[in-house]
Amino acid sequence: MARYVAAIDQGTTSTRLILFDRDGRIAAVERREHSQIHPRAGWVEHDAREIWQRTREVIDGALQSLDLAPDEIAAVGITNQRETTVIWDRETGEPLHNAIVWQDTRTAALVRELAGEQGPDRLRERVGLPLSTYFSGPKIAWLLENVPGARARAQAGELAFGTIDAWLLWNLTGASAGGVHATDVTNASRTMLMDLRTLDWHEPSLELMGIPRQLLPEIRSSGEVYGEVRGETALAGRPLAAMVGDQQAALFGQTCFGAGEAKNTYGTGSFLLVNTGAEIVRCQSLLTSVAAKVGAETTDYVLEGSIAVTGAAVQWLRDQIGLIGSAAEIEDLARTVSDNGGVYFVPAFSGLFAPYWRDDARGVIVGLTAYARAGHIARAALEATAWQTREVLDAVSEIADVPLSELKVDGGMTADELLMQFQADVLGMPVVRPEVTETTALGAAFAAGLAVGFWADRSELRERWRPSRRWEPAMDEQHREREHAQWRKAVARSLDWA
Repeated sequence: MARYVAAIDQGTTSTRLILFDRDGRIAAVERREHSQIHPRAGWVEHDAREIWQRTREVIDGALQSLDLAPDEIAAVGITNQRETTVIWDRETGEPLHNAIVWQDTRTAALVRELAGEQGPDRLRERVGLPLSTYFSGPKIAWLLENVPGARARAQAGELAFGTIDAWLLWNLTGASAGGVHATDVTNASRTMLMDLRTLDWHEPSLELMGIPRQLLPEIRSSGEVYGEVRGETALAGRPLAAMVGDQQAALFGQTCFGAGEAKNTYGTGSFLLVNTGAEIVRCQSLLTSVAAKVGAETTDYVLEGSIAVTGAAVQWLRDQIGLIGSAAEIEDLARTVSDNGGVYFVPAFSGLFAPYWRDDARGVIVGLTAYARAGHIARAALEATAWQTREVLDAVSEIADVPLSELKVDGGMTADELLMQFQADVLGMPVVRPEVTETTALGAAFAAGLAVGFWADRSELRERWRPSRRWEPAMDEQHREREHAQWRKAVARSLDWA
């Protein structure tokens, strides 16, 4: 009898296999890192073959750790780094080039050319995204233009494109011997090539970027049986039943199923997603994409705010400045003072993302006096994370009619209780951390489990989600708004530097 659901969590630096039991608790984890390749400044690549090898290793390692037979796994789900782009040969399975990672900026000149006189928002009405190096479409166009013979072979139907979900699906289901070539709506919505209304490829986007439709995978829901795992792996014969881009997977894992439910993932940067229900909400300062969709259910949409630097500011204080010896020390140092002492830290190391989108911004620490101590700087770094989150939610509230009542949080920084309390204070709403913080993998598992009936419905998933800690706001509104005004003054000082 099946007792677990397996989630393949393929991230920017590593691949993991996490097994979840029927209660949504973690039973086993296996992890392997892969290489980061930097051929030139601004170029970031991964070896797609290495990622596939690491995926096989974590599958076998996790099942062996519990001595499980394949039939004890009800289904397999995939969650993945979004936008990272692979093109491979359909016959040999060999990648045409290293995968171009979402962080890569080699397409900057191409993006400006594509924007033309109409500007970067020329496709936003239909695809929800501005023209940017971030997304997959320009990466595909670059590969077709720069790899000899690629365009002709793509037009002849010899090549296949996929984000990492599609690459793993194709390999897991048989590769050149009948592998399924598909992606899900969440990943497709981050290519800049999918029409948000029809959930199909958007012909004007394909024409603009010179991308042959026959290169692209079929777009399917996030939770359905795509096929069975084939080949020499411990999951052989099990249904592969979910694929969800990492941030939408975290939203699903946090059971943010209704309009106005939101989560923020605190990592090196932060990703805040708000479910807007069936309404497609467009906002100049935020990104619009699709929420995880299981089977034939109606489509929900999300607004997303990406924050470039949150945990990275703590790492900078540790590695570059030497203010702390480990990331965990930041909270203790910040607690040595009762407030920020008038110090504000805007960590715009390479510009500001949402809601400003200013690549001319640079990091500043302002308000320094002879009174300022290390604790004030540490506290200002933590407060910067909370203020940036507040400004993304403010942008959502200005444009979308969604009833925000609490923020669910996950990621490494949620262990910092001082930060979480300050986050609740500056939002004026509760902040809730779940018992299972691996919400990205949990979201993929939930979607796969739903697709095969391991869990009955979304209400059962809500029962499986359990809070571990809740922070209620304790700051009065006048104080909160006064501090916010000071933060905005600090942000203004960061602009127009580059």
